[in-house]
Amino acid sequence: MAESLTSGLAIAVAVALLAVAGYLLARRFARGPRELGTEAERTRFTTLHLATRAAEHLRAGLEGGDTVRAARDLRAMLDCDALALSGADGVLAVDGPAALREVAEGVVRAHSGLRPQLHRAAAGQGREALDAVSAPILRSGIRAGTLVAFARGARPGLVRATGEAARWVSTQLELAELDASRAALAEAEVKALRAQISPHFIYNALTAIASFIHTDPAKARELVVEFADFTRYSFRRHGDFTTVAEELRSVDGYLRLERARFGDRLEVTLQIAPELLATIIPFLSVQPLVENAVRHGLESAERGGRVTITATDAGSCALITVEDDGVGIDPELARAVLAGRAGGEHVGLRNVDTRLRQVYGDDFGLVVETNVGAGTLVTMRVPKSQPLRAGEERLAG
Repeated sequence: MAESLTSGLAIAVAVALLAVAGYLLARRFARGPRELGTEAERTRFTTLHLATRAAEHLRAGLEGGDTVRAARDLRAMLDCDALALSGADGVLAVDGPAALREVAEGVVRAHSGLRPQLHRAAAGQGREALDAVSAPILRSGIRAGTLVAFARGARPGLVRATGEAARWVSTQLELAELDASRAALAEAEVKALRAQISPHFIYNALTAIASFIHTDPAKARELVVEFADFTRYSFRRHGDFTTVAEELRSVDGYLRLERARFGDRLEVTLQIAPELLATIIPFLSVQPLVENAVRHGLESAERGGRVTITATDAGSCALITVEDDGVGIDPELARAVLAGRAGGEHVGLRNVDTRLRQVYGDDFGLVVETNVGAGTLVTMRVPKSQPLRAGEERLAG
């Protein structure tokens, strides 16, 4: 009897629990749509989400981007039966039946002017006929492609929406051109930096090597190898980024060559936190600072001097400093250098400062502390969390 009562009680409890669970589950599903917002809010979210995805596929332009995926997202945005994207040389992608590619080619050829156009029964016959709406994709006011939306019984709303979508694609192409221009500018600045640091240094290095050819041939051969390694690194064709370790290896080669000129008058101290050696930094960002310290800080001082290079961990950033105890410069001149108002004076400082700001933002420019007769301390701050491009360049290098 007791066992039967216990069993019945257990079953009752189980049934009650199932009922409660079912009630809670039903409430959750009933609440779901309200938690996602109104239908208008969901529509806005979906449209923005599709636009964001399509933008990512178009950021490399029509020819270099993923037009297949972009066409898929644009078709969903316009809610049409099929969609085609064409460039200047023809249709690049069709999201829909493959047979529509040839139709889209004809619509693109038939389109004239810079406004959206409606082409009735462009594909198929009878109830299966599809209208086509074409709208030009412009680049600098010139037609660079065409967006074609296919739909049964296309209405004026689709014509207007296709025109807006084409204008949106045009904006993405302008952003792609801006990205390409920014990349080209960065590459040009790297090349300019290489050209700026090279003539003066190369002349001095070759002069130093020549001075040892007869007196110490072994030393001359050693310096030739150092010179070759340094120039190979400085003039490499790929990679906007490098590691602290690689940059310091180049700095060491540079300083070996400079010691051949200065002898005991040039002293160098390195204080590098080992955990920062793998940190990614812009290519040729430390070496120009060291060259600036030697050339402008110590070269004119008869007694020579000391250059101190440090790399310390500062939480989310790495702090790299280059300090010399040389002649220093006027603080106003230092400000003019960083502002680009000092002509060819200390051009390495200006170039590195500009590149740091372009890559990381204005908060990451060089900090220069100096005064006449007091030496110069230059600090660069690099975030440990690097742009994606830095990681890509590192892998490519």
